[in-house]
Amino acid sequence: MNAPLDASGGPEQARVFDARKLTKVYVMGEVEVHALRGVDFTIGDGEFLVLLGHSGSGKSTLLNILGGLDVPTSGQVLYRGRDLTRCSESQLTSFRRHNVGFIFQFYNLVPSLTARENVELVTEIVEEPMQAAEALDLVGLSHRLDHFPSQMSGGEQQRIAIARAIAKRPDVLLCDEPTGALDISTGIVVLEALELVNRELGATVAVITHNAAIAEIADRVVNMADGRIASERRIPNRLRAREIEW
Repeated sequence: MNAPLDASGGPEQARVFDARKLTKVYVMGEVEVHALRGVDFTIGDGEFLVLLGHSGSGKSTLLNILGGLDVPTSGQVLYRGRDLTRCSESQLTSFRRHNVGFIFQFYNLVPSLTARENVELVTEIVEEPMQAAEALDLVGLSHRLDHFPSQMSGGEQQRIAIARAIAKRPDVLLCDEPTGALDISTGIVVLEALELVNRELGATVAVITHNAAIAEIADRVVNMADGRIASERRIPNRLRAREIEW
């Protein structure tokens, strides 16, 4: 077993997450669904990681546990040395609020609020946030500050969701099928925004997808199947989003 992370400069300082022997079992009546089966998993500081797998492979369950949205049935999750599996619900809420940004396939925007106001929902609950206008400028939407979601394309709405997530300056950005509802050209624009967050802000980014082409923009690709890590590989020369052969 690996030694705990040492925030003062130990040998594992570069790891953001260190998950050990994770299991997750959902009980549905008399049926048990094993979503995770003893997963060992790490994410490095500043890494761009892609999690590949078919529906039901366990990738969303793993991401939700890392982000503090769910808890494992057994096993341990360390976040920079802190054992999340020992945290109370209020501590997990604080962890999600201050350390993690979430992006989902569906944008979860408030339709009655402008782009700026949707981002400000997050900036009002964290310390030292990025200004909403600055976050929207980073994702190329400085000209759409006062537009409502209904006035924007799906790609623009997803970029608002990214701006909202990064406005609190998260350490980690967890993305579950962020291009799943978009066409190819729009998906490229969204992936470019994630690349920018990883490159310019230094955020660690993990992206769930079933689209193998997206894997080429990552530093590392992890394949999941039947609740287990099936394989993983590093990509020495990652591509930019516009270089992907879809």
